[in-house]
Amino acid sequence: MPASLLWAVDVHGRIYSLSSAGQQWELWRDAPMEFKRVTAAQQCCWSLGCDNGIYLNVFASDVPVRYREETYENQRWNPVDGFSERLLPSDRWQWSDVTGLQHQPLHGFQLPSSSWEWEGDWYVDENFEGEPTEKEGWTYSIDFPSTYTKDKKWNSCVRRRRWIRYRRYKAMDTWAKIPSQPMSLPDPFSDISCGGWEVTEEPRGRLSLWAVSLQGKVWFREGICHHNPEGSSWEEVPLPGEVVQISCGPGDLVWAVLWEGKLIVREGITRDCPKGLSWALVEGPSPEVGASHVSVGSSVVWAVTKDNKVWFRRGVNSHNPCGSGWISMVGEMITISVGLHDQVWAVGCEDRAVYFRQGVTFSELSGKTWRAISAPRDGERSHSSASSHQSAGRYFSGEVQAQSVVSDADSDVEKGSGDGATFTSPEPFLGSSSDPPCNPAGDAPKARIPKVTSDSFISELVSDRDQAKPSKDVRVTAAVLEEEVLPIEGEESLLCTGEALPSAESRGGPGSQWSNVDLEEAQNQQIQTGAVLDSAETCSLSSVTTFTLAGEDSYGAEEPPMWAWVSGGGCSVDSSSQLNWFSSSANTTSLTQSVQSMSLSVSPAQTAAWRRQICEQLSERSRREMDDFKHYEQAIEQSVWVKKGAMQWWRDWKPHKWIDVQFAFEQFSGPDGNKDGILFIYYNYYEEKKYLHAFINEVTILVPVLNDSKHTFAIYTDERTKQRWPIRVAAATELEMYDWLALLSVSCCESRGIRGPPSKQAIWSITCKGDVFVSEPCPALEAVPYPTPCDQMFWRQVGGHLRMVECGAGIVWGVGYDHTAWVYTGGYGGGCFQGLASSTDNIYTQTDVKSVYIYENQRWNPVSGYTSRGLPTDRYMWSNASGLRECTKTSTRPPSPQWTWVSDWAVDYSVSGGTDREGWQYAADFPATFHGYKTMKDFVRRRRWARKCKLTTTGPWQEVPPIPLSDVTVLPCAAASGTIPLWAISNKGDVLCRLGVTALTPAGSSWLHVGTDQPFKSISIGAAGQVWAIARDGSAFHRGSVSPQNPAGDCWYHIPSPAKQKLKQVSVGRTSICSVDENGNLWYRQGVTPSYPQGSSWDHISNNVRKVSVGPLDQIWIIADKVQGSQSLSCGTVCHRLGVQPIEPQGQQWDYGIGGGWDHITVRGNATEPPRITLFSQKDSAPPTSHSPPPGGDAELNGLMEAAGRDAQPSTTQRL
Repeated sequence: MPASLLWAVDVHGRIYSLSSAGQQWELWRDAPMEFKRVTAAQQCCWSLGCDNGIYLNVFASDVPVRYREETYENQRWNPVDGFSERLLPSDRWQWSDVTGLQHQPLHGFQLPSSSWEWEGDWYVDENFEGEPTEKEGWTYSIDFPSTYTKDKKWNSCVRRRRWIRYRRYKAMDTWAKIPSQPMSLPDPFSDISCGGWEVTEEPRGRLSLWAVSLQGKVWFREGICHHNPEGSSWEEVPLPGEVVQISCGPGDLVWAVLWEGKLIVREGITRDCPKGLSWALVEGPSPEVGASHVSVGSSVVWAVTKDNKVWFRRGVNSHNPCGSGWISMVGEMITISVGLHDQVWAVGCEDRAVYFRQGVTFSELSGKTWRAISAPRDGERSHSSASSHQSAGRYFSGEVQAQSVVSDADSDVEKGSGDGATFTSPEPFLGSSSDPPCNPAGDAPKARIPKVTSDSFISELVSDRDQAKPSKDVRVTAAVLEEEVLPIEGEESLLCTGEALPSAESRGGPGSQWSNVDLEEAQNQQIQTGAVLDSAETCSLSSVTTFTLAGEDSYGAEEPPMWAWVSGGGCSVDSSSQLNWFSSSANTTSLTQSVQSMSLSVSPAQTAAWRRQICEQLSERSRREMDDFKHYEQAIEQSVWVKKGAMQWWRDWKPHKWIDVQFAFEQFSGPDGNKDGILFIYYNYYEEKKYLHAFINEVTILVPVLNDSKHTFAIYTDERTKQRWPIRVAAATELEMYDWLALLSVSCCESRGIRGPPSKQAIWSITCKGDVFVSEPCPALEAVPYPTPCDQMFWRQVGGHLRMVECGAGIVWGVGYDHTAWVYTGGYGGGCFQGLASSTDNIYTQTDVKSVYIYENQRWNPVSGYTSRGLPTDRYMWSNASGLRECTKTSTRPPSPQWTWVSDWAVDYSVSGGTDREGWQYAADFPATFHGYKTMKDFVRRRRWARKCKLTTTGPWQEVPPIPLSDVTVLPCAAASGTIPLWAISNKGDVLCRLGVTALTPAGSSWLHVGTDQPFKSISIGAAGQVWAIARDGSAFHRGSVSPQNPAGDCWYHIPSPAKQKLKQVSVGRTSICSVDENGNLWYRQGVTPSYPQGSSWDHISNNVRKVSVGPLDQIWIIADKVQGSQSLSCGTVCHRLGVQPIEPQGQQWDYGIGGGWDHITVRGNATEPPRITLFSQKDSAPPTSHSPPPGGDAELNGLMEAAGRDAQPSTTQRL
């Protein structure tokens, strides 16, 4: 999980952030003024200043925030001037929007605020529906408005072209003020809250911002999205009363507090209406005491009443935003904040510390206990407060005087509401953040901390900041202890008086970093200066360190400023997160450094000699013990090990069904240590006992299979791979299935001598289930004319879960279903492969989130319109995409028990073809092509529902935050400069170039954004810096001038797509460029030469292709659909193109490998040159020159590309 930020504001108006991976509050020093409120999302943070203005801080990213302004230039033809600017009075404006109704001249576009800047000047868009237009970019039609074409016809009377200009948001990582709304009377804001990013399925950036004014009005900020983070305007929301505070969750929950202490809930919030329709009144938790603060999450509501009591609202969800009842919780807080994953933070009433609610899970949303965050603040002295550090020990006497024991958390009971629900929780104020009271007089009471409940008190404190004590450098010599040290009665604490002590430099000189402290001498010096010191408690260390602390803060050393506000809306943590907020890590670090520095050091030479001596002694003892037994014969020459179990087998003959069998695996090892084994399946056939067997060294792959009711896996051999009919067995439990998979996988690897992680030449693939497999290619795999059949390749599973994987030059990257980027760490195993089947290091936790889809189908009838009553021949009214299987909301389960639901069912609007406002798609009948609008001939309709589920596993993958990706590509061959080019496409379609990728740092350092005119969806880089990409409209582009000196290139060249086809994926090798269109056709780019890298035309190779991968030797591999097997057609089969040579780069025929059920393959890491086999007749005096490609080098590569452009001939179209 990438690091995220928790935000807080102290009573002086200073704003801090605490990283989920950090240990210290960081002060935002560039804030233009003091703030009252802060509300955060993952990509930005909003704040309310003391001037009652709204400020926005957009976090810096490698992908800039860009907005495209566009306008259309319209012209009409006349017999005198031809096409000119003279339009008819009934025509649209000469410069207009796409509809022609709004006048938009070029000079009429202005920047929304000073936070924006123009990227360049206006230019003409020469792309029209994926096809390049003329140089001037005109499209023609018979009249306004009508259908436009890029070709001019005899009846083309009007034309138009689009002008584009981009503006960039430049106020990143700084607080920018939002322009205020012009009002008749001033009504400044008093509270703000942001959320709503989970209302739609759109990419990250869609937000809802709610604000409350001093007059009790509620305002909604329109138009906030990723391309416009500031929004466009404020719109007032009608209210049933005056509001004092409002809270917006990440979904569709919005609650507000009225002046009289009652609560109101916003209803009717949808994708098309983010500000909702109406308000519903909810009674407060306590009739006597009204509510003062409320905070909502995805499915929870927390509230604080005016007596500082905390309440939890149960039964809250999207269908019931009002909930069902209140539950009283322990603790007294002044403010509360619900963040991501419904985690809760609060500010304490008495000590003003920030508390975190521990134990909040999906099944227990109320959590278990409050725990104070004890992280230090930026620039804070270590003795300023125990909320940041534990008290430091003071050693200025010769003996240990006392020892104190700080007890752990007690327990308390949370009393339920009227329904009798109770919650048991430990003490809420565990690890209180206040120091032992500094009481020089011995009996003077500690000043009571005032309760900050309004902005007036904060403003008063801010105005009095200049009246603080004058700053003074305080240098303290102390020992940092693990336990908290309490001052002994009758003595004064130095940390309370604030008097200076002699520094270490004054005693030992500036050159001595460490010094031995004479405790008696130090005590005498302090007595002479008039300082009275505390005695120390016990200490487990024999040496102490001296360090210097300087006072820099304007506030006194007694107490730090109190917290006034906290916001966890952008903090992504959960109950399993490892947080460093609750321990004084700085003290622990100082202790460790002290021990290491004061301990006796051993030189490297002494260490090497000591290790050498130990090894020699062990070797000598082993030799003495073994020499006496050399003449004895070996007692056991081989061992046999057998494992049996009861399983089910999907029998080979018809009728196919599951039958109970006995599954046995017999493994034996010979005297040389080699291991082999046999699989047996014992079954009954007409009361006759029979068995099926397979040698373990003949097994080519073991793969888990998706099944709704059984825990199934398939066993492939080379013969069964050809038949597309594996041995399918089912275990009784999922644990038993993975136990068998791990055992058989290890045995297969041992029999083939495969150990350790995959090599740099390995071929990677992904199944439709998300499992990762790898195969070690043999040198003869690409040999001509007799290659190794790919059905004999052995595949082994690697831990992890991915949607796609890409390799090259020894670097492997992957992308999950949730668009998270992962880099391969060099390990192996993980997941169900533990112990000997997995490496001990480079294994990390990996998560993935995917959506499960079902379809709601309806048919129209003249009486009731569209209903769920269909014809007897219709599909199920709740079904899968094909309509052949019934799938309802209640019966649909996650893909496997490893997955857990993390959301509720919601309408999915991101369906191909578009939807209407309610998510429906229309068609004439089932099945047919659906569209997002209703016509007179549409008698059926459907809409897709989605529900997210989450998987947590382990594997040799490490996350590369923070930009989510949809595609990634790596240079297939090693780079001479050492830096490996890597390109990617974000989930929003931005093109990115990764910097700093090397063999030692495969994750790289940062992203470089490459500008485009439209979003992209596929990208690939080949030899000699060839970068090709596919836009979302199906057009192809080539990036020019890419080199190690200019890794991002200069400009994009638009490449025409095949006739009437839209491309979806591209792969570039050494000289070959292949692409797949949306109809499953595979195309080869002809005429690619160094002088003309864009090529000349597309040649059709094959159809029924899902994915293509072109390797560094121009080898072509695909994932094919509709491959004929022994029983039926197989979808998702790995296929290898045979006969690929420089003189025939398109190859000759397909060799079928493993399948089906595969979804992705990459061979871009396999640069193993095939053996050269020369065939010549006896009449030839000498063998002909081999056509194998020469080794690396720019001259050879350029010549090879020119030869490929001249000699390549289109091959006949083949059907798989």
